[in-house]
Amino acid sequence: MSTILFPTPVFGPVHSRRLGVSLGINLLPPDGKVCSFDCIYCECGLNGDFRTHTPLPTRQEVYIVLKNRLADMKERGPVPDVITFAGNGEPTAHPDFPDIIEDTLCLRDQYFPQVKVSVLSNVTFISRPEVFRVLQKVDNNILKLDTVDKDYVDFVNRPAGKFRLDKLIEDLKAFQGRVSIQTMFLKGSYHGQSVDNTTDRYVIPWIKSIQEISPREVMIYTIDRETPGKGLKKASPEELDHIRDLLEKENIPVIVSY
Repeated sequence: MSTILFPTPVFGPVHSRRLGVSLGINLLPPDGKVCSFDCIYCECGLNGDFRTHTPLPTRQEVYIVLKNRLADMKERGPVPDVITFAGNGEPTAHPDFPDIIEDTLCLRDQYFPQVKVSVLSNVTFISRPEVFRVLQKVDNNILKLDTVDKDYVDFVNRPAGKFRLDKLIEDLKAFQGRVSIQTMFLKGSYHGQSVDNTTDRYVIPWIKSIQEISPREVMIYTIDRETPGKGLKKASPEELDHIRDLLEKENIPVIVSY
């Protein structure tokens, strides 16, 4: 199994299908995955397969490494399109996440004021007031909602601890449109059970919730790399286009990554 882990707090830039030239920030340990979800399609692998033995990077460490990297890029290039919080798990889980975002916005304004700051999050900590507050300050607040079917979430996303979809939807609505929703569509099976969320059974209720959330845009995509869960398959371009058409019919802005 090919697994992608990021060994430093700042990595790249890499080319993102959705965001362009992206300088990444990893707020998790370099030697393993730490996440409040354990998605069977995650390119970083499963939580249990990569136990970490090193601490989280500190706020000061992230600041110094990011400042040095941006200074170097200012002098020698390339110019990034975006600074993206992603990495080896859930970035909002870091206890200093709000302060690190504030630091990043200041450094962005100093070196590349035109560059966007993005956060890719699985939504498990957006009910924390300090996380909710700071996510409204970034340019691209991109939050995961693969389905509104709890059984599917439990089987595919596999959240740790208590996870209430109804509460999540209310939290997403509270952003009042200052949010993008990203949704993974896939097919195939896992442990003999279908994981196909491209059918009307999943898509129609999901669109209804999207309408209630009223995001600035929806990003739909499918698997692009090897996954830890065997038997998973890409959603076809035709299936993604069909979902796109349903969203556009409801005047919901949508970006598709095949």
